Amino acid sequence: MATRFRPHPLARARTAEWADRAVQALWDRGVTPKPPLEYDYLWQVGSRGFGGEDESSIRSAAEVADFRQRLDILCRSLREEAGLNALGHTMAYGQLTSAIRKRHALGRVWRDDAALAKTPIAPPIIVVGQMRAGTTRIHRLLAADPRNCGTRFCNSHFPVPTTPDLRPLKAGAALALARRFNPWLDTLHPFGATRIDEEIGWLAGALSPATFEAQWYVPGFVAWSEERDAAPIYAEFARILRTDAATMNNAALPRVLKCPQFSEDLPALLDQFPDSRLVVARRDGTELLESSISLVASQMAFQSDTIDLATIKAEWTRKLALREARLETALSRFAGPVAEIDFASLGVDWRGEITSTYAELGIELTAEAMAAMATEHDRSAAGAHHAHRNQIAQFADG
Repeated sequence: MATRFRPHPLARARTAEWADRAVQALWDRGVTPKPPLEYDYLWQVGSRGFGGEDESSIRSAAEVADFRQRLDILCRSLREEAGLNALGHTMAYGQLTSAIRKRHALGRVWRDDAALAKTPIAPPIIVVGQMRAGTTRIHRLLAADPRNCGTRFCNSHFPVPTTPDLRPLKAGAALALARRFNPWLDTLHPFGATRIDEEIGWLAGALSPATFEAQWYVPGFVAWSEERDAAPIYAEFARILRTDAATMNNAALPRVLKCPQFSEDLPALLDQFPDSRLVVARRDGTELLESSISLVASQMAFQSDTIDLATIKAEWTRKLALREARLETALSRFAGPVAEIDFASLGVDWRGEITSTYAELGIELTAEAMAAMATEHDRSAAGAHHAHRNQIAQFADG
């Protein structure tokens, strides 16, 4: 599949540059005010139409306080550290007000039917590992097994269930816009509105740093969050998962979960689902860092005029080391089934890796499952994301 030439890790699309100038011009001319990234203002906008009882709902007082404190510290970090341009500022405003709105909307759903958040589900299969370690490929192969299930991209980013379900349309529109701002998006990750994808949207809705640190330079918020107990985030995550399982009518199937943030927070996730099976993705450290820098640079480039590659490299060298250390500690304390998949081996013989994985997890690998995985493998083989390795090699040559 042909992909647009990417001359530099911090390259910007013309559409993004035009949008940045247009938004700044609107502010400068007083056509529309620049929305402040202030806690009180964002809360007023995001909670409009909801009541305090929707925020509290079935959540504990500690969980309510955690979200509010996360929002306050993230806003401060965005104002003081991120160096956002007009487009980045606008995107931050949109994402944070959306998170507040979704949190209230979910709370209202649970006030009306608290049983949704307590739906019994089959023990999940959790794919853990660094981003760029092949977790998406592993995730989709396992979720292709008809005896398992996964989370649709649209459900991750729009977790509030609706009737009729228009989330695929909303997600498709959001992806179309994202591709205009970042035409290299699909070389970084194979997206699709209804494709099985990671649950990063649920984490973002609880203000985990996972999605924010990959697009904005917010070291103050990240450092604070890394020292913070992640239990409130994963309590919300569990409620959303159980609600999603009920509304998608797949609670009886093991959900294959995946997000690189799990490597950092695995104990908090396992506290919610102690009977999980784990699949750990491994990849060479140098390749991980190069690929991670490329991904983060691509997302930060059009949202900040001050970010540089040296800063990104330093931060993600640190972040990958922290996630690796925390993952190893968590694994040493986990007594349940664990399988490991090597990135390079997966590329050479995916069938062999999957066969070993099922054996290590104690799950029967059926012919039907393997056939479904082969279909997913063939679909992935035609994806634009295979061009990413060439982009990285080109950056090094340049």
